[in-house]
Amino acid sequence: MLINTNQILTMTEANQNFSRAARLAETNGSAVIFKNNRPKYILVDVAQNPVFELTENEKIDIVAKRVLEKYRSAFEELAK
Repeated sequence: MLINTNQILTMTEANQNFSRAARLAETNGSAVIFKNNRPKYILVDVAQNPVFELTENEKIDIVAKRVLEKYRSAFEELAK
């Protein structure tokens, strides 16, 4: 995932000024909240994010593909 540096907030900033985090998400489609100098959370503007427009079957297909790719070697071993 590529992160635009204009979308980054620290956990402290997001906690103390949530309206700024919401404006960032509204302006850029999302805001990335860092915790301990690592990306931890994504605040998403649901009106701008197409993932929320997927049907349930499409979401299942995406998850199934990820699982199959991640554990492909294990599935191949089990298929023997």
